[in-house]
Amino acid sequence: MALSIEPLFSDPVNGDFYKKAFLFLTEPERMVSFHVPWEDDNGEQHVNRGWRVEFSSALGPYKGGLRFHPTVNDGILKFLGFEQIFKNALTGLPLGGGKGGSDFDPKGRSDGEIRRFCESFMTQLNRYIGASTDIPAGDIGVGGREIGYMYGQYKRLTNLHGEGVLTGKSPLFGGIKLRPEATGFGAVYMAQHAIEDKLKSTLQGSHCAVSGSGNVAQYASRMLINLGAKVVSVSDSNGCLVFRDGMTNDDWDQLIEAKQVKRTRLSSLSCGEYIPSHSPWTVDDLSIDYAFPCATQNEIDSDGASLLMSKGCKGVFEGANLPVTAQGQEVLRENQKVLYIPGKAANAGGVGVSGLEMSQNAGKTYWAKEKVDVMLKDMMAGVYKQMKDGAGEDGSLEEGCNRAGFLKVAHALKELGWVY
Repeated sequence: MALSIEPLFSDPVNGDFYKKAFLFLTEPERMVSFHVPWEDDNGEQHVNRGWRVEFSSALGPYKGGLRFHPTVNDGILKFLGFEQIFKNALTGLPLGGGKGGSDFDPKGRSDGEIRRFCESFMTQLNRYIGASTDIPAGDIGVGGREIGYMYGQYKRLTNLHGEGVLTGKSPLFGGIKLRPEATGFGAVYMAQHAIEDKLKSTLQGSHCAVSGSGNVAQYASRMLINLGAKVVSVSDSNGCLVFRDGMTNDDWDQLIEAKQVKRTRLSSLSCGEYIPSHSPWTVDDLSIDYAFPCATQNEIDSDGASLLMSKGCKGVFEGANLPVTAQGQEVLRENQKVLYIPGKAANAGGVGVSGLEMSQNAGKTYWAKEKVDVMLKDMMAGVYKQMKDGAGEDGSLEEGCNRAGFLKVAHALKELGWVY
């Protein structure tokens, strides 16, 4: 981020202001931490930590996901929340930036344990959020089930119903159609724009490596298959599932059954070739034209990025938040021919459709799935245009993405009188 906007600091007219705006944005407006007591199925009490980082409200209410994972801490959430500010700015919607979560590990926990934890978490969180204040969503470890349990507890505690205080809800009680698919679909739509514009090509017949096996990976894979691409991989924390001839529709159905219904590991699937202790970025003999890292932060290091370049990979599109390490990014920048689109642009479709869910809730209405898909496609086209315009004649799409998001927030800070 800083590398992309550093040239703005030398601007003879606004350089000093941009420096002040950047420094202003590096510290959250508010950071809340709390304990989350809950009881397991054996009656034993546990206590986890919970956080909400409310980073910037310059453009609108704080907006960003909740992550349940044992690696979560306040530093990771600040790291992710800072990026969320600029991602939300690129959607064109009036959304600020935030992030939250807990060090609770949902793996291996029963449905009852998940419910009790979510209810306790919301008992603590509910006093800090609101439809015009802070609107959390899901992230790693937090899907539709967890959002439902938290929203149920919010309704009990507040007696407020139909509120757009959480997004990613079930359509049965205010959720928007296409929200589970939005991040993955949006990443592929973004890749389409970049590949058609910069490479004068299409995804048809290309070998696309996808990492992760959660919502983002599942629906990025679905859309890639729909567009005629060959999805050659998905992964989880234990290993990589490889499809050398491309994932079939039946393979995808097995993936959905395993992850959304049975909640089992990829090693249990009968399709593909399972390679333990590997990711798509460490399998030497896997053909990759385009990479879609959709698992977690820092999954592609310098070695992984170098391996991709040695294979002639033509594009990296971040479905996850910050999946390429700083050293990996340097490798990608050295190869000026590769298309590299950061998550704040490539995966903006998720938070964009969350913003549309807020609008749907405010209007007390429902939109058809086809209408939401059209709005998502238009939104990703708008993000690509901002990124391309921000890059100018000589800059990369990565630089254009970072500059466009930063400038929008910086100008809002000035007009609000918060930085001058």
